[in-house]
Amino acid sequence: MTTKRTQIAQAKRWVIKIGSALLTNDGKGLDTAAIQDWVEQMAALRKRGIELVLVSSGAVAAGMTRLGWTQRPTAVHQLQAAAAVGQMGLVQTYEAAFQRYGLQTAQVLLDHDDLSSRQRYLNARSTLRTLLDLGVIPVVNENDTVVTDEIRFGDNDTLGALVANLLEADLLVILTDQDGMYDRDPRTAPDAQLLHEVAAEDPRLDQMASDGGALGRGGMITKVRAARVAARSGADTLILGGRLERALERVSEGEVLGTFLSAGQQPQAARKRWISGQLQTRGTLVLDDGAVQVLRERGRSLLPVGVKSVQGQFTRGDMVVCVDEQGVEVARGLVNYSAEEARRIKGKLSSEILERLGYKDDDELIHRDNLVLT
Repeated sequence: MTTKRTQIAQAKRWVIKIGSALLTNDGKGLDTAAIQDWVEQMAALRKRGIELVLVSSGAVAAGMTRLGWTQRPTAVHQLQAAAAVGQMGLVQTYEAAFQRYGLQTAQVLLDHDDLSSRQRYLNARSTLRTLLDLGVIPVVNENDTVVTDEIRFGDNDTLGALVANLLEADLLVILTDQDGMYDRDPRTAPDAQLLHEVAAEDPRLDQMASDGGALGRGGMITKVRAARVAARSGADTLILGGRLERALERVSEGEVLGTFLSAGQQPQAARKRWISGQLQTRGTLVLDDGAVQVLRERGRSLLPVGVKSVQGQFTRGDMVVCVDEQGVEVARGLVNYSAEEARRIKGKLSSEILERLGYKDDDELIHRDNLVLT
């Protein structure tokens, strides 16, 4: 129907978020038949070479069913207990379903602190990337068992978007119990129209939400916000009816389903803007002339061998400034090693990192994807 939707068929890394209403059949316990259907579709996508990360809600609702609770508790410790019980059943169900297709899964529990701390952010990214390289499907959920603030409905929409940022995914798919987003609430406006494609930043989405329309109901407003978060790293978002037959496969084949919220910017450009504009610097790396030339003219990563001195105190994932020997800023980026580690490996070849530190996380001091020329 529209040109930007063709990006769905070209997307090679998907983050798929499934909401509680779908997973628990509107609160009646885990819908294992529906889960098996989605897993079958995801297995088909994996056969086509698409990398998948699954962000799953449902732990609290599943735990309530197992505990025999009919009403959602309000006390945080009770919500945490329900999440702990429900997570067991949720993971077991996914594992059994994926193993039918010879696919391995991994449980990854995150909270917003993991994604706001740059060190933990990079650690989480490294783990998830490794799992994808191994062909494993990570099953991500918010760590509701230990989260300290109130557990809010729809929060996993944001988590899905943050995971899309984390992994530089091409597409965030939010499976919901609605067919997509409408210009008005279809329950009160029979002539409401499904929105097929809108820019994630389109201000009309806010107007619809503020008017009390469909966007403000059923968690749709959180999906709009999630799409805008995902767009920061260039990921498009598709809000898709999870109960539609073969929905995931059909959209991957080009069929127009759901609501496509386009990012409107290239992933690399968006990521560079995010890096350059959002973080404070924590230290300085003084580079030799060879390293300066490589960064400016070849667009390469910064290796330890090109660093002459390290100033300041920083940890893995902090923003640092790169300057030449005259003190002129050349670039800034997210560093892969702490200040202490950087001092021990400065001027050394990447092959010497293991010998100097006793371990090696990365060959680069700053990877080119995390570095912006200034």
